[in-house]
Amino acid sequence: MNLSPITLAVTLGDPTGIGPEVALKSLGVLLAEDDDTCFVLLGDRPLIARLGGVPGWDRELPPHVPGCRSTARVSIAAVTQDLPEVLSPGHPRAAEAAMAWLRRAGEGCLCGEFNGMVTGPVNKGAILNTGQPFVGQTEYLADLAGVRRFTMMLLGHDDRGRWLRVALATTHLPLRDVAKALNSEQVRWAIELAGEACQLLGMSRRRVGVCGLNPHAGEGGHLGREELDLIGPTVAGARASGLDVHGPFPADTLFHQAFHGAYDAVVAMYHDQGLPPLKMVAFDTGVNWTLGLPFVRTSPDHGTAYDLVGRNLANPGSMIAALRLARQIGRANT
Repeated sequence: MNLSPITLAVTLGDPTGIGPEVALKSLGVLLAEDDDTCFVLLGDRPLIARLGGVPGWDRELPPHVPGCRSTARVSIAAVTQDLPEVLSPGHPRAAEAAMAWLRRAGEGCLCGEFNGMVTGPVNKGAILNTGQPFVGQTEYLADLAGVRRFTMMLLGHDDRGRWLRVALATTHLPLRDVAKALNSEQVRWAIELAGEACQLLGMSRRRVGVCGLNPHAGEGGHLGREELDLIGPTVAGARASGLDVHGPFPADTLFHQAFHGAYDAVVAMYHDQGLPPLKMVAFDTGVNWTLGLPFVRTSPDHGTAYDLVGRNLANPGSMIAALRLARQIGRANT
């Protein structure tokens, strides 16, 4: 593996959520694992100080200076004014800060300042309440980068090392809109990107299984025709082009088979088809990886969890896994 030094941007997410806590806890773990990865925090310096800083790292966090090669293992890019010490969960100031940090990290990745980014959780409702149009961090970064061919992959493993890797053909849509929004292009992109993800992970095999949209994968057209008219022909076309892809299959069967090694990745048709199996397997260690961006972006697979803030109970496992994956892919592409 190429172990060239890399720099990762880490956004704290919503500062009134658990993002700052899990980010700092996780950095303490990552800093102890190697001595060549540098991390730039995008967040609020007073908040970081109130939380005790990075565990095991008793040094002052120097400011990150764009364009200057720094030897600091961890620094801070404070791109917003200091936030008030007390903010209610989802306060507009918190939502605006989270978006400013996200944009700064994305811009830094696009110009080569950072090798990748790991994003803390945000609250979509709070952001929308500020008047900003917002679907999700995945879609926001794709728009910032100017790419159309992208998707979310959620991946994680259980305590026996059994993995699930799930790419989504559609992401943040109401369920009633999924069938209307689904098209061959999206399904094909998800298949291709799932295979490319396996390659980036250094896997020797890239076998992709594709879920149907309807129960029993449409039951031969009796429970819906999307499998016959859209998903099946798209899978066949992808296979004819040389991809190791199979389906569409009933989701309840496919996830069981993938979990036991028959497939390296699964393409799910919608958010809540793909995420429940993944979270059953890896609730505390699952990672959200945005495929198709011109830079590495991962995030923990959980939300802001306002009810846990200030109690020192937030589990950093998913954030640790997100940082490790970003480091792995960032190194491989340096």
